[in-house]
Amino acid sequence: MPDGRERRADIIVGVDGRIAQVGGAANTGGDLDRIDISGRLVTPGLVDMHQHLDKTGVLRFTPNPSGTLQGAREAFARYARTAGPEDILRRAARTMARCLSRGTTAIRSHINVDKDAGFNGIESLAQLRSEWTDRLTLQLVAFMTPHPGQDLDWLMQNIDRAVQKADAVGGTPAVSEDPFRYMDILFGAAEKHGKPVDLHLDEHLDTRRPLFDAVFDRVRKFNMQGRTVLSHASVLSALPRDAYERIRDQILELDIGVVTLPAANLYLQGRDADTLPPRGLTRVADLVRSGVPIATASDNIQDPFVPTGSGDMLEIGRWTLLAGHLKGDELKAVHTMMTTIPARLMGLGGGYGLREGARADFLVTDCPDVDTLVAGGADAMTVFAGGRPVFETSAMAAAKEARRHKAEC
Repeated sequence: MPDGRERRADIIVGVDGRIAQVGGAANTGGDLDRIDISGRLVTPGLVDMHQHLDKTGVLRFTPNPSGTLQGAREAFARYARTAGPEDILRRAARTMARCLSRGTTAIRSHINVDKDAGFNGIESLAQLRSEWTDRLTLQLVAFMTPHPGQDLDWLMQNIDRAVQKADAVGGTPAVSEDPFRYMDILFGAAEKHGKPVDLHLDEHLDTRRPLFDAVFDRVRKFNMQGRTVLSHASVLSALPRDAYERIRDQILELDIGVVTLPAANLYLQGRDADTLPPRGLTRVADLVRSGVPIATASDNIQDPFVPTGSGDMLEIGRWTLLAGHLKGDELKAVHTMMTTIPARLMGLGGGYGLREGARADFLVTDCPDVDTLVAGGADAMTVFAGGRPVFETSAMAAAKEARRHKAEC
């Protein structure tokens, strides 16, 4: 339910694919389709608010021998120079389908726009956003990528064209040769086009160069309170507690969202440590308990940044709990990190969730409660998108067939 409580209720979906009623007497007459979900858990569709669909599935073509973040950036930059639209469309659609089959009904994807990738990625994903609208909500971030040596003048000249095709503006200030001018370009474009900001911020563990204060200054200057998201924020785990708490309090005051990406940060960070290599995540547990709106997400899937991944947000949720030092009694909190919190940060509003008027994107599983779903997943699950079942696990299909056979007998 919207308030997070669990209760028994009928759900009525209208012909427009939106939820018409939750609870109350299901007085719909006899001419509508009925699906018996009694005794099953119904939850909102999962939300993966940080992916890179232009990069997904390129692992075989983009070796990253160092296993580092910079090595991954360089590997994809080389590949992006030759990656055409058909290649991007094929790979991205495959990953989107896998995500949908595992319960994800909304994705926000950062798409490189730079001298290497050009506009191939964002134009291809804009096409998929339109083609998949009846199955999956897809948002695009114009990820204006300042690889070393990239010309900020080029980014400034091309950002308007990119942002017009996108739902948000993004970038990675820590690798820019002039991070302050770079952030001015990003925030200026966001204000001009009325789009939110979603930054890869301080995806490193170097306490000498955090950029949070510079971001906070620009959030105020460009009136982006409540419309800014900081992904990764890894350096927070390396800062002394008093420095971290000062930053955290500013995040709360400015209503900034945070996204942790456990797969990427566990894989890429801390490779130069001889002993006790760091986890590389931000301070997940403290941010959760402090009330900061923090989501978790997949980041990269089978590419030089993260060589693994299946598009299963429940798996990412478990990684978040374990690597982020959350506890067993915080499984419900992890569930909100991949449902209601990212939906809010993406601005989905009343169009998301188990509420009247929301798009009917939800999961029906054989789990007794949310804790069980997050902890171990479902043996049987049906994914509904726009009120239509779009995927059903074999276990649930087998159970349905068994019930049908029993009824016929």
